[in-house]
Amino acid sequence: MSPFVWALIALIIVPLAYFIWTLTTADRKGIVAIQSNLGSGFASGSGSIVRRPLVLLEVARKLTPGSYEAKLDQWLALAGRPQSMPLGKLIALKPTLALAGAVGGTLLFLLSPVPAIVGLGLFLTIFLYFLPDLLIYNVGIKRQDAIKLEFPNTLDQMLISVEAGLGFESAMERASAQGTGPLAEELIRTLQDIQVGRPRQESYDALADRCSVPDVRSFVLAVIQADKYGIGIANVLRAQAKQARVKRRQNAEEKAQKLPVKVLFPLLFCIFPVLFIVLLGPAVIRIIEAFS
Repeated sequence: MSPFVWALIALIIVPLAYFIWTLTTADRKGIVAIQSNLGSGFASGSGSIVRRPLVLLEVARKLTPGSYEAKLDQWLALAGRPQSMPLGKLIALKPTLALAGAVGGTLLFLLSPVPAIVGLGLFLTIFLYFLPDLLIYNVGIKRQDAIKLEFPNTLDQMLISVEAGLGFESAMERASAQGTGPLAEELIRTLQDIQVGRPRQESYDALADRCSVPDVRSFVLAVIQADKYGIGIANVLRAQAKQARVKRRQNAEEKAQKLPVKVLFPLLFCIFPVLFIVLLGPAVIRIIEAFS
């Protein structure tokens, strides 16, 4: 099949899928109410906004198992819950992409009715259905790696603030204000949970649940025990910071030791064949000419 046909199918499928998803997930009454409230403010005595149930979202929630939805929510928590992709939009987006893949596979089968196109259509449908999961999981992995790298420096800043006379929460606020990464965002959210009246232990446990980094979980457990038994927080921070720096150095040494093994396969299959062709190619050509 020519590239022109593929481009034509993509020009049909992509705008159609985006239009269907936008049309079925748009809460028009909510948008109109928000715009009117931003323009004129809330009127006294006005009734509550009635949100129209989203048809596609309701159907997608019924088709999605509860355990799978909980898993998606956990991945979104690890990814920092991006504002552009809440859980409801993610659940509604998956069947929309799968439908677009099915339509694309059907068009391909109509253009070239062979059994291989059927398998390609099924693969395209399944791949597009799980594509948002892969993207969210990838974002979550990168975010957790960034938290892992920032954690020792953040602990050092908190330790300096505590030794200077600040309380633990004030030191956490100072460290989060100085930082710009995902760990600073998680610390700010933890402080906001405490400020709105949530118990400290539950706020710290929520921080550990949002971070899959073992160092953060160990730190949260140590802080909870120090708060419960009255242990000096400065000693806890000093021990945790030292342990985090040691683990970071060990992880760097482990990656350095794995590097020769990772380089071996590209070296064997990509670099050596080209090198042999460049070095032995002229000699082989001359040998062939001599014997011919």
